[in-house]
Formats: sequence, structure tokens, C-alpha cells
Amino acid sequence: MKKLKCAVIGTGYLGKFHAEKYANHLDCELVAIVDIDPVIAKEISQKYNTKAVTDYKTILSQVDAVSIVVPTSLHHQVSKDFLMAGVHVLVEKPITVTVEEANELIRIAKDKNLILQVGHLERFNPAILGLDESENKPLFIESHRLSPFNPRANDVSVVLDLMIHDIDIILALVDSEVERIDASGTAVLTQGTDIANARLTFKNGCVANVTASRISMKIERKMRMFRPCSYISVDFQNKILTKHRTGDKEMFPGIPEIETEEFVFEGGDALLEEIKHFIGCIQTGTNPLVSGEAGKRALATAIKITQLLANK
Repeated sequence: MKKLKCAVIGTGYLGKFHAEKYANHLDCELVAIVDIDPVIAKEISQKYNTKAVTDYKTILSQVDAVSIVVPTSLHHQVSKDFLMAGVHVLVEKPITVTVEEANELIRIAKDKNLILQVGHLERFNPAILGLDESENKPLFIESHRLSPFNPRANDVSVVLDLMIHDIDIILALVDSEVERIDASGTAVLTQGTDIANARLTFKNGCVANVTASRISMKIERKMRMFRPCSYISVDFQNKILTKHRTGDKEMFPGIPEIETEEFVFEGGDALLEEIKHFIGCIQTGTNPLVSGEAGKRALATAIKITQLLANK
């Protein structure tokens, strides 16, 4: 099979890891590293024996697929240019700034029969991949995504930076329309919202309570899901999936015992799995796990939460 000619657009913190994965993928040829900073572009390109480029438009006709890892405000324009040139796109989350921009990218990708995948990395965390279909559609979900302050992602609020990961996963698990959103939050260190909580009520009756903070003293990324006769805990940080279910025996008269299974996934590489999935979708023509539509749905919900916070 002919190797896909790939490039990484933007080699900041996360872009460097994208470059590493493409460089080591047997079905890919990393043909360029693109960054507006020529020093960074040259440094990363030399590491992977490829060329350095400062203007992405010069390689539009030279690549089959790209990872776009630039600031969120540039996602739409850069993704649009590559899609219009017939290039498959993996764009980091959030997909765009507005739903209208997302719709345009989705339309172009569909018209040109291209893969448009959104980089919601936690979908490829082995702890969440360990769920089976029967464990979808929970009745109550609680998630906490807490992180110490990092100036790297302050071009967006904590909702679009951190909470959107859990929003995306919850929307996929529940698979029902959101009927009501309540939200609260505040700025602490920046001009935007640094800690936020949202309560999502779905038409099928499920309720999700979602908390995100970028001013915590610890790192915590956990989600708990409750269904009749079961409780499931996902620890994204430590890659642990714990399943609690009612058993056939009783621990008290009339009260069933609780059986517990714990799965620890050591050494999983979510970014590698995400990029392998992207390449596989290109090769087979299958829809990605996190499509443009999924990215748009998460964005639309995050925007509604952000608007509620702004009006308080």
C-alpha cells in the first residue's frame, strides 16, 4: 500500500507528539513540519528527517493528510484550506470557534469525500475503550476534570479547554438530545472562566453533572456512570476502569451483593491510537470515531454552557 504523505501544522506542546507518531507510523511519510516560528519548525523537522515550512499554504498540494494543531481561532481557516485542496484533516479540539464554521468544514469534507476527524483524545483512552455497548446509556453521570494552572491553553475558557472532553464522551454515551443546561463558574486567575460546573438534563431522563477546573492543586480526570444494577468508574489519568454490579447473592436480606472488577491499562498511548484510527479511516473509507458532527455537537453544548456562564 502506498504510504500517505502527512504533515503536522503547528508544533507547540501537542504538535510535537503528533509529529513523532506520524514519523514512526509504517503507513505514513512525514513530509513536512509547519510552524510560523522557523526555529521550532527546523528543530522538529531535523529530529524526524523531514522539511521545515513556515507557510502551510505551500504544501497544500503535497500532502494526503494533516494534523492541525494550531490555536483554536485558526482551526477553521487552516482546516478549510486543506479540505478544499483534497486533504484529509485531523483537527484538534474544539473543532472550530463557532458552530457555523464547523458546519462549513463538515459540508466540504462530505462533498469531497474526505475524512474530517476531531482530536477529542480521551475517546481513545484505553479506560473508556474498555466499556462495552451494554454499558452505554447511563441514567446519571458525574465527571471531574481538575488540573493545576497552565498558561498554555488560555486562549479558551476552561469549558472549551477541559470540560469539552467530558461533554464529548457524555454525549456519545447518552445518545440523546440535551433538554436543559444549568451552569455556574467563575474567573480566578484569568479573564475567562477558570472553574465551572454544568448540569445537563437529557430528553431520555439521564442527568450529567460535569465539573472542570484549571486552578486545582491536583490532577484528576474521573467519570462515574450509574445504571440500574451497575456503577462504573473511569479514571482517565491512571487508566483504570472499575465495574461494580449487583450479584446473585445477598449481602443483607433483600439487598444484593456487589461484585467488582477492576481493569488497569498500563502503557496505553491515546494519541497513537487516535492517529492510527485517523490513518485507518483514510485507508478504508470508514467514518471516524470522533467525526466532524461529533465535534460540532460537543462544541455547540460547550458554547451554550459558556453563554450561560457569561450571563451570570
